Amino acid sequence: MSSGFSMAELGRLLHDLTRTSALAESGVVLACLAAAWVLTRLLRGPAPRPQSIWFGHRVVDGVLFPVLALLFALSGRWALAGVLPLAVFKVVVPVLLSLLVIRLLVRVLHVAFPDSHFMRVVERSVSWLAWIAVVLWITGLLPLLLDELDAIVWKVGSHRISVLNLLEGVTTAAAVLVVALWVSAALEARLLAGAGDSLSVRKMAANALRALLLFLGLMFALSAAGIDLTALGVLGGALGVGIGFGLQKLAANYVSGFVILAERSLRIGDIVRIDGFEGRITDINTRCTVVRAFNGRESVVPNEMLITQRVENLSLADRHVLLSTVVQVAYGSDLDALIPALRDAVGAVPRVLADPAPAVQLTQFAADGLELTVAFWIGDPENGQGNVRSEVNLALLRTLRARGVEIPYPQRVVHTGLPHGAPAAAAPASAPQR
Repeated sequence: MSSGFSMAELGRLLHDLTRTSALAESGVVLACLAAAWVLTRLLRGPAPRPQSIWFGHRVVDGVLFPVLALLFALSGRWALAGVLPLAVFKVVVPVLLSLLVIRLLVRVLHVAFPDSHFMRVVERSVSWLAWIAVVLWITGLLPLLLDELDAIVWKVGSHRISVLNLLEGVTTAAAVLVVALWVSAALEARLLAGAGDSLSVRKMAANALRALLLFLGLMFALSAAGIDLTALGVLGGALGVGIGFGLQKLAANYVSGFVILAERSLRIGDIVRIDGFEGRITDINTRCTVVRAFNGRESVVPNEMLITQRVENLSLADRHVLLSTVVQVAYGSDLDALIPALRDAVGAVPRVLADPAPAVQLTQFAADGLELTVAFWIGDPENGQGNVRSEVNLALLRTLRARGVEIPYPQRVVHTGLPHGAPAAAAPASAPQR
């Protein structure tokens, strides 16, 4: 009987779609979609906003377009109720509702987890389920399916649980978690906008805020699904034991991450040297820190290592970095005139700082010549050190050549003939005079 009722409803819907009044409904639907597109386009502005949940890359791939289209469609259906037999709106409204769910889930997960392959699988799965639900709704089979799912029950203690209850709980939990991710993504974007020197502190606040919102959302979802939260006390105790034994390293990394961000001993953008690896900190997560070397390699360092081991921060209090190079000149060179000329040549290199000024010092009387050490400061170590050192060496070489100063080659004494220390042979006697 229920199946016959469903087929009768489907046949009536198909008959209404073939009427001439369906053309008027279609015109109203197109007007609603056009109004939603125009309003979304005006609110978005001329440039796309790929990181925005409301707008996205294009006008129709954000959340705002299906929301406005659904509101306009509901208003149009309400205006035409009692005037025309509604058929097109019975199809359009669930389609727009499904589109809204899909767009909301896809945009929120894309912003919250931009590089997660698992989330792409979740997006496709939810999209298929949403469109299947729309088909069942339009054909009238959805109420029949829900009744059958509610009939499949089993008892857990004194509670009666059906498949429908589980689906409702999962749906509620997913909706709450998506909203929590949406709110946390919006607040994180506000916190990190224009952070400047306080980027690390704001990132810590954003991570803590996201964790708090997800925890509250999970608790609300479990409560809405009918799960007794007092039963989670046993689970919390077991989780504490697990952290104490098997997950202590992971917990130590998370705690160390918050300590680093709180005391600001390491910040995003600092130049550090960790266990022989030197580079710039590009990201500080709750579990690990990413250090990018100047040659492009990246090192993922556990946060516990940054707390328990020695870390050299080359730019904690001052971003200026001292570099040096060595050159030798011949012993007969006039150092009183040469040293100021070399200092001026190094100071003319674009990236070399004028304050502190470069310095040229006589550091050693080497075997082949006088050794001069040239020290200079730079204020942008993230742009590389080898390139500026090469420019300084070229400036030194040009100056030495222009002044005719000799760069000595290595010299060695070579003995030939008798071994060193052997007595020389007697000189031949002079010829007698006549």
